[in-house]
Amino acid sequence: MLSPNSVSWRVFRNPIALFVGGVAAVILELAEPSIRAGIWEHSSFRRDPVGRLQRTGLAAMTTVFGPRSVAESMIARVVRMHSTVMGTTRSGASYSASDAKLLTWVHATAGYGFGHAYSRYVAPLSAEEFDNLYREAAPIAQLYGADDAPPSSAALKAYFTAMAPRLEASSVIFEFLQIMRTAPAIPRLLRWLQPVLIGGAVDLLPEALRERLGLGARYGLRCYQRPILKLAGALADRIVLTNSPASQACIRLGLPATYLHAGLHFQLEQAAPEAPAYTSKV
Repeated sequence: MLSPNSVSWRVFRNPIALFVGGVAAVILELAEPSIRAGIWEHSSFRRDPVGRLQRTGLAAMTTVFGPRSVAESMIARVVRMHSTVMGTTRSGASYSASDAKLLTWVHATAGYGFGHAYSRYVAPLSAEEFDNLYREAAPIAQLYGADDAPPSSAALKAYFTAMAPRLEASSVIFEFLQIMRTAPAIPRLLRWLQPVLIGGAVDLLPEALRERLGLGARYGLRCYQRPILKLAGALADRIVLTNSPASQACIRLGLPATYLHAGLHFQLEQAAPEAPAYTSKV
């Protein structure tokens, strides 16, 4: 769907940025009452959090690295699934997963989460690169039905300000964070890092919104954890997984598997044929 030289390819190839950014995006989505009801009442997240992460991760990888025909077919299936999801929030408001306004918030939070996770914990993005990242995502958002996804940093900031009155604290957010701390979402040998990733996601939230949601200092990173997370993000950017969606997309386009890692020197072969489970939100 996107060019190998896009900012999206650079951001989405990094599993640390995707995990941290994906968790931050879900926190923001759960702060919106209608989306919270849709996720918590109609998805399999509580029953099978890892399976849900894998499916949403595969969808995210397909939209960025997959051929256009495959990506559009996958998006069409998701849109059909969304058309069946509807209900009523605890306050009595009706909602539908096909509501363009709700879809816009989902896609805006995903762009914010992934971009800021990469910029803070992997390598800084310039203002122009942030704008390019959001601009690249806009046509994909439209395919999902999010017609007004912010196409720039300025538009995203204004949109977050406009959405702030709709966002609220909820016990569901804390339940989600607890699930994410304990679910076997990353390889066993790296499981000790999982709470650090969750804290990094909380730290990405705008300060005023974090206070609004009741996510105090104990939910974020400790001072000693920040360099650990940055080191993990930098190392993840230097490892070439030849069976990853990014490397396979390079090969499909006639490029070397290491195209996105020019000048980097760690190369690993994955034992399993499946693509790794990246975290994202569809």
